[in-house]
Amino acid sequence: MLSLVTIFGLLGNITTGLVYLAPVKTFWHIVRSGSTEEFDSLPYVVKLLNGYMWVYYGVVKPNSVLVATVNGFGAVLELIYVIIFLIFAPPRIRAMTAILFGALDVVFPIATVFLIQMSFNREMQINSAGLLSLIFSVITYASPLSIMKTVVTTKSVEYMPFLLSFILFINGLTWTVYAVLTKDWFIGIPNGSGFVFGTAQLVLYAMYWKPKQSMSHVVEDGCQTEHLLDHSVPVLDKYEC
Repeated sequence: MLSLVTIFGLLGNITTGLVYLAPVKTFWHIVRSGSTEEFDSLPYVVKLLNGYMWVYYGVVKPNSVLVATVNGFGAVLELIYVIIFLIFAPPRIRAMTAILFGALDVVFPIATVFLIQMSFNREMQINSAGLLSLIFSVITYASPLSIMKTVVTTKSVEYMPFLLSFILFINGLTWTVYAVLTKDWFIGIPNGSGFVFGTAQLVLYAMYWKPKQSMSHVVEDGCQTEHLLDHSVPVLDKYEC
């Protein structure tokens, strides 16, 4: 019989996998159009680094294989997203993405893991990896704050997709319960904040939802929304989860 820890770990893997898969439609659009247009590569570079850190944490901490597997899957997807950027971005953006990728996704993780492994015992390795994962996850979870401000300002949820908000809510809740059961606050703190942000987004959605109107010239994937052509509308240009 499966334990509660295993059940919530598996549920967390499913919901986290959905979060990682959310930008697929955006990148399919990029491949078909042959251009990254005005999409920003930085969020994907940072999320790739975040995936690396959680994989490392899942490897060094005993009984954390579920943490390592889903973030390994996510890291592969984020790497694919970054490679697509490097292929289809204009020269200036391609150069900037390559620099960010080299610094944050190659040099930094290799140097960090090497120093932690060479300098600390196993307990400190776990704590160091957990702290780094916590920091990058909080940054990732806090990114929707700008779109929440836009919702309040415009009194419209047009650029805050309900499905993404709901998945973030469930994902944060699932991993928070997992963290409580395992007494792992490196997982609990960032996912608890994600649960709070997800709840706030659902509350805003309930407050400002209106029947959907026609949305021309908008690309939407549930994780990122770009207003590509009509710059006369005073809304957030991009929404990155």
